[in-house]
Amino acid sequence: MRMAEWKMAKDSPSLRPPGRPRDAALDEAILAATVRQLGERGYGGMSIEGIAAAAGTTAPTLRRRYRNKLNLAMAAIDFMRIEPQPDPEAEPRAAALGVLENLRTSMLSRNSMAILGTILAEEHRNPELLDRFRQRFVAPWRERLWHALARGVETGHLQATLDLDAAVSLLIGALTASYLHTGRIPETWAETTLTIVWPARPAHP
Repeated sequence: MRMAEWKMAKDSPSLRPPGRPRDAALDEAILAATVRQLGERGYGGMSIEGIAAAAGTTAPTLRRRYRNKLNLAMAAIDFMRIEPQPDPEAEPRAAALGVLENLRTSMLSRNSMAILGTILAEEHRNPELLDRFRQRFVAPWRERLWHALARGVETGHLQATLDLDAAVSLLIGALTASYLHTGRIPETWAETTLTIVWPARPAHP
């Protein structure tokens, strides 16, 4: 859900509670503060009181919006910025490359790699966080990348025997592996990684 979609859903008459309309700017400040604390302090280190203070409001005001810290954290995952997905019907290799470049940009924004780490640390205590992250981030990238590789198989650019699920896991997993190894994800990561599975066609002389 992009920012505009989040605001549209939040402002829908069918979803808005009765009474005085909520302050959209305050809602955004609360979620932005939650995203920051998730990345900087982890789920265990963030608190309703700390987030309220960072957002310029009070804990009771925040609790009127979210039942508990878990609900707040899940809303923050929905709020996290994700780059617009590339056109799925573009030339197959260009579409696959666009998905990987999108993945890199999105995971480097708002300290998303650190947030993923804290979500994984909470897998057994609060599995809802990882489920939400999978739905919000992982599923869209996997679906678009799988579709692009499948079209590569259909057009004969990739081997018919290619295990699409394994190839998608390899390509997406390479991002985390690169970050863990060097603490960064080079700008050339998407092209370099895709070339392992799908070499670029050589340019004509």
